[in-house]
Amino acid sequence: MRVAVLASGGKDSTYASWWAQLQGWEVVSLVTVLVKGDDSMMFQLQNTWITAFQASSAGIPWKPIISFGEEEAEVGDLESSITAEGDILDLNEIFPPGIKIPEDLVIHSGPLDIDGLVVGALRSDYQKTRIERMCQRLGIASFSPLWHKDPREHMQSLLEHGFGVVFTSVSTEGMSADWVGRTLEGESLNELIDLSKRHRFNLDGEGGEFETIVVSAPHMRRDVILEGEAVWKGSRGSLEVLSCELS
Repeated sequence: MRVAVLASGGKDSTYASWWAQLQGWEVVSLVTVLVKGDDSMMFQLQNTWITAFQASSAGIPWKPIISFGEEEAEVGDLESSITAEGDILDLNEIFPPGIKIPEDLVIHSGPLDIDGLVVGALRSDYQKTRIERMCQRLGIASFSPLWHKDPREHMQSLLEHGFGVVFTSVSTEGMSADWVGRTLEGESLNELIDLSKRHRFNLDGEGGEFETIVVSAPHMRRDVILEGEAVWKGSRGSLEVLSCELS
């Protein structure tokens, strides 16, 4: 089975990538939709370029795709890039200033010859149904290994299997500025569980309460080393990555 993984650099898609390899499948590409806009109904917005470092670490080719985040057009951008040659992107325009592109990064150009697409969808029917319809049109299978997985079980599984998870954005009541840049550990998970109960938000961030970056994982040969500073505006904040490299 040859599959691609729809990867954002966050905890769910990175877990799904590891899961695919555990099945004995060949992961031929990590596919990242880079949104050039302020909003998206389908894809993560911030720091998704870090998937390039994960791909390099895991020895998997990376396929970056540009989308402008227009509703109902986003899936079309993904579909056309899977099936067509596509434009050759200028990587210097994808990475922030000062970020050096990994030397051993392999870019997957041209159409993807795959039997299935693996996604890290948790409970978004909007996302899952649109991906499944696209896969039906392409004649490939769609896999969502985390679909409706218990949030607490999922978060604990990340810790138990050695995923290094960093919180890179926060936008919910109960999570303050000190969560930006914080790592997922036993103590922080217990605190997050308590906060999610008291403030009634999704423990796994499915409602957009927070976003993450994975800096280490069982299938990654090298860790992602990053430095940044928290930018807090009103009731939300994000991590501005200033440097990023592989160990």
